[in-house]
Amino acid sequence: MRKARWLGDWQNSASKAVIYHCISRVVDRRFVLEEREREAFRMFMRMYENFSGCRVLSYCVMSNHFHLMLEVPPMEVGGLTDEALLKRLSALYTEAFVAGVAAELTEARKLDADANANANETSAATGGASGTRAAEVHARFTYRMHDLSEFMKGLLIRFTRWFNRTHTRTGTLWEERFKSVIVESGTATRTVAAYIDLNPVRAGMVADPADYRWSSYGEAVGGGKRGNGKKAREGLVRACFSDQEKVSEIDRWKETARIYRRLMGFALERNAGRAAISTSQGSAVRGRAQMMNTAEMLESAENGIVLPDLGLAQMLRCRVRYFTDGTVIGSREFVNDAFTRGRERFGRQRKDGARKLRGAAAAANPVLWSLRDLRKGIV
Repeated sequence: MRKARWLGDWQNSASKAVIYHCISRVVDRRFVLEEREREAFRMFMRMYENFSGCRVLSYCVMSNHFHLMLEVPPMEVGGLTDEALLKRLSALYTEAFVAGVAAELTEARKLDADANANANETSAATGGASGTRAAEVHARFTYRMHDLSEFMKGLLIRFTRWFNRTHTRTGTLWEERFKSVIVESGTATRTVAAYIDLNPVRAGMVADPADYRWSSYGEAVGGGKRGNGKKAREGLVRACFSDQEKVSEIDRWKETARIYRRLMGFALERNAGRAAISTSQGSAVRGRAQMMNTAEMLESAENGIVLPDLGLAQMLRCRVRYFTDGTVIGSREFVNDAFTRGRERFGRQRKDGARKLRGAAAAANPVLWSLRDLRKGIV
């Protein structure tokens, strides 16, 4: 019997959002995700993002696997209003289905109000899922929201059904269970996000991450096939400033683009990637940015963020197994806290959780630590 996913325990005990780096591979690692499949995957990913209340910070869909950085916040205090629930349902279900749920909620609210009238309990008719019958309607859907496992389960099943129908096949598409790593907000999230977006560069598919449409950076700069890149920009802003409570995509995207591009540029041994110039219509035009040398970058206003990244950028050119198998990635204090939460899962002789990154990831010391002390595949 497989052990329950520890990350779910962390999420259930968390009072604030938890960030995960998730990875799943096609069975036998076959190269079957072509352009049409990647576009479909992104479509389903955005659908489940809108439905679940989770937020995609960074992603990359490759030919036989995908990376996804997901922020999973707790459910709002008091639950969703009926209006908010119906809006989320519209991301996955047909207009007729949502209309049916709306009618069911209206009737449930009426019955709840009548049942509570003698006790002067009128709150069930004013919003939230406080009424008994209305709460039951909400519960049929909300158990799948604000939950990592439910998000991944829904996304993978929905895509598999589409893929099998499209290719006239049956059976599983994905290899085993998806992997997931808890990532600390701030430097760890920003670094892993850049690592995700650099996947097609490391694979030799493109020379510049801006040229790869099926990634968060490529979508943010180029807008994707159907969108204007707004969702991707919002995600990357959050990835770069995840340690701050409130961040506006409108106010911070240009700053984020500079920081993120420089981080990836250092990793590629050049000074900048491609610049995105937003027009008034929200579209993006890509062109070469004016190059800055390292000294100029370090004198820039963002050097408080860039300087810590200089020691991390070198390793982004390599495969960093800690980012996919390290269980928890972050500062020493963050990883040790995770160890304390899951103390019963480790042997008695182990005194703390934080382990130094080695091999290709050694450049991240002492900024980033791992919960797992990997021995193989670290180059």
